[in-house]
Amino acid sequence: MTSKIKVDNINKVSDDTNIIKKCGTTTTIGSGASNPIVVDGSAVTLGRCGGTVALASGATQTGFGRTGTVDWQTGSIKTATFTAANGEGYFANTSGGAFTMNLPAGSAGAIVSVVDYTNTFQTNSLTITPNGSDKIGGGVGGASFIANVEGQSLTFVYVDGTEGWKAVLDSTTVAVGNDSLCASVTGTGNTLTICGNFKIATFTGPGSFVVNQVSGTAAENVVGYMVVAGGGGGSAAPSNGGGGGGAGGYREGRNVPIDNFTASPLVANAPTNAVTVTAQSYPITVGGGGTGSPNPSSGTRGSNSIFDSITSTGGGGGHHCTASPPFSPGGSGGGIAYGSPSAGGSGNSPPVSPPQGNNGGTGNRTPVDYSGSGGGGASAAGGTSPPGGGDGGAGVSSSITAASVTRAGGGGGGGTTNGPSVPGGAGGAGGGAAGSATGGGGAAAATVNTGGGGGGGGSPAGSSAGGNGGSGIVVIRYKFA
Repeated sequence: MTSKIKVDNINKVSDDTNIIKKCGTTTTIGSGASNPIVVDGSAVTLGRCGGTVALASGATQTGFGRTGTVDWQTGSIKTATFTAANGEGYFANTSGGAFTMNLPAGSAGAIVSVVDYTNTFQTNSLTITPNGSDKIGGGVGGASFIANVEGQSLTFVYVDGTEGWKAVLDSTTVAVGNDSLCASVTGTGNTLTICGNFKIATFTGPGSFVVNQVSGTAAENVVGYMVVAGGGGGSAAPSNGGGGGGAGGYREGRNVPIDNFTASPLVANAPTNAVTVTAQSYPITVGGGGTGSPNPSSGTRGSNSIFDSITSTGGGGGHHCTASPPFSPGGSGGGIAYGSPSAGGSGNSPPVSPPQGNNGGTGNRTPVDYSGSGGGGASAAGGTSPPGGGDGGAGVSSSITAASVTRAGGGGGGGTTNGPSVPGGAGGAGGGAAGSATGGGGAAAATVNTGGGGGGGGSPAGSSAGGNGGSGIVVIRYKFA
């Protein structure tokens, strides 16, 4: 017959504390935190087949090895350069600027993770730098890796001296709750920046505005925008001042009351001309500036800029004295060399409301002054001539990009005279270029990405070409938090 010992509890002789205690269905082994339990044997089995072995809340384990996971440091969001530790994961907040995560010294099996906390790596990147001559992904020893994708998360495991830290997980999918709009930009030089609770997509060249997810609040899917076309090129005339180029068309929208940035006088507040985005890719066209005339001829018109249903028309080129009306229309019209008199090119063509620009200035002449008129700007018509070249029409300012910037100024007319030298007209505020004075050489080019008009050339035409118009710009602004 098999021997049995039947007891409910086993206690210590010295102090009568429990060594084994049976209470209902629970059996407790051990007599307190300061009394370790040692189980000696070549194999130790905990739990029964199909059962569960649980680690008590607050308890820690040693000697079992890592499971390929990290302990996420939720109580320490990183906002500046730091050194990572093996077995830890970090949330990197680069909304205030780029910084560096230094990896620990590599040892086989070491693991580190990091994730883009504010979805701003595409604007302010995170530099990941190995220790000493350690490698990342088999690259050059000591060389860093730049994490620059929105919402990127990375897990690195150190393998050996050949490959160093290998990225075993590289996720570039942004998962955002459905209560905010989420978008990205493509195209060289185009950017996505943060201003408070708004993101600002700025396109200085072709690309796409990619809406990955719309907001659960319908009103937040209406975006603000500014679309400026390329400015017109200035003209050169045979023996007199050429007309200044007209500014590119200027169109702006604002989603009030969701957003109330300081806009230009030409702003259309939603629902007027509103753009409501859906989850898709929106191709962006940024118009180039027109070419200034190198010979006695008219400058060319700037190119259109386009975002969805909003098209801004390129600025009209400046005209020379032998051109015949009707002169080239545009977002703003180009100026003209002297006439008897002759009006410059018409602005706001095709017509939109609010208007996208103004007419070029009227060109007159006197017996001794054959100067050109100024190109139109977003807020004013081009200046008349003479005396001297007409000034370019002024542009308008907006803080859609978080700073007040003036754009879409017209080009100044070129100066010419049969007597003493006269100056060219001033460029309109907002990137418009000044016209050339009599004998002053070629006219200036307008400022890039303002849609400004090029300056008109002064006489003699052979050395006083018209200036090029400035390229346009597209800005999209939306609430994300």
